[in-house]
Amino acid sequence: MEDFELVQFEERMLDDLSNITVMKGSINPELYSKYAVKRGLRDQDGRGVLVGLTEIGEVHSYIIDEGEMVPVPGRLIYRGLDISDLTRGFMEDKRFGFEETVYLLLFGKLPDKKSLKDFEQLLSYYQKLPEDFARDMILKAPSKDIMNGLARSVLALYSFDDNPDDSSIKNVLKQCIKLIASFPSLAVYSYQAYTHYHGNKSLFIHSPQPELSLAENILYMLRPSSKYTELEAKLLDLALVLHAEHGGGNNSTFVTHVVTSTGTDTYSTIAAALGSLKGPKHGGANHRVIGMFADIKDKVKDWEDDEEVASYLSQILNRDAFDRSGLIYGIGHAVYSISDPRAVILKHYASRLAQEKGLENEFNLYAKVEKLAPEVIAQNMKIYKGVSANVDFYSGFVYQMLNLPIEMFTPIFALARVAGWSAHRIEEIVNVGKIIRPAYKSVVPRQTYVALNDRG
Repeated sequence: MEDFELVQFEERMLDDLSNITVMKGSINPELYSKYAVKRGLRDQDGRGVLVGLTEIGEVHSYIIDEGEMVPVPGRLIYRGLDISDLTRGFMEDKRFGFEETVYLLLFGKLPDKKSLKDFEQLLSYYQKLPEDFARDMILKAPSKDIMNGLARSVLALYSFDDNPDDSSIKNVLKQCIKLIASFPSLAVYSYQAYTHYHGNKSLFIHSPQPELSLAENILYMLRPSSKYTELEAKLLDLALVLHAEHGGGNNSTFVTHVVTSTGTDTYSTIAAALGSLKGPKHGGANHRVIGMFADIKDKVKDWEDDEEVASYLSQILNRDAFDRSGLIYGIGHAVYSISDPRAVILKHYASRLAQEKGLENEFNLYAKVEKLAPEVIAQNMKIYKGVSANVDFYSGFVYQMLNLPIEMFTPIFALARVAGWSAHRIEEIVNVGKIIRPAYKSVVPRQTYVALNDRG
């Protein structure tokens, strides 16, 4: 068979098989109710099905009053400490907070001055990648997707570990701290390789500087000039803190627990979590927020006109504008209804960066959409709970003001969340039990075997 004929044959086969899969794979939606299946591990009222216990992160969005769910302003709690108090503490001290947050998540308490300094030195030491790793593992095989490049690099580090399968707490802790420290370099170098080999841009490889924080090093390595302002670095650091953990129920953290429960190694576990976070329904939402606002800024003539902005939001909601998905991106969350505490905190500091950058008009547009979108949604849709801006609503805007390339938005999320994944992996090992294995009920009709010659 000639190459051209082979390609045509392949296309026909894949089309036929795809159609068969769709026809055979569609399950009657009524069966989910009949068998009380919790799709997405969620009840019909939106509450997550309780599948585990954790001491690491807590998401609080409602109270139960006389048997009824009553929404309350959202709270995010790391190891029993409210995220608002944590961020206020280091921001008022004019310090970077991500390293302190990593310590809190891993060890369950805030470090004193000496412990924090020692931990920062350890992270600094672990930022150095193995000899020639960047050249041989990243630059020689550049990925078209930074998240895939990051996952491949994590798996490759298994080969450089003398005890990769040792699941003792001490060894896993060491592996996790090394990964947390090396993620900025892995992600930035993957991006630089991508832009050079797939975008024909100059290749810049800056080594991380030991005296800089992880947030500073991200900007230092990413920018050709290595220059950044203190406010830029502080706001990126804040974003890392706000993304570091979100309870055990988010998809990638649940993946971390599931994969850890099999007894596999740290590198395989974190690579699996990265695969989860790559999905646009999990880690890629702020991309869509940026695209949506670019469309709004292009189509709405008067950004200060509430009626014109609300009218265009209605068009988006009714699938008549933007990507016709019917979604106002960045508005609404599976858990929060009245407010997402991460969005509240990020908005406050984003306004300061917008002033520094001369982007007050854009910030005001974001604030207007945040105010109007819930009203538009309430008028056009039946919803069981209120909606508010989530962290993705402002994080994309912040990253855009920081001139971070959009390809790095989800990797930045990963650079933060690996801290939470690490804490949850250790927690799963400490509380070792059965492999996590949910049940699926088969609803396929039985078939009778037909000999090959008798099949139509």
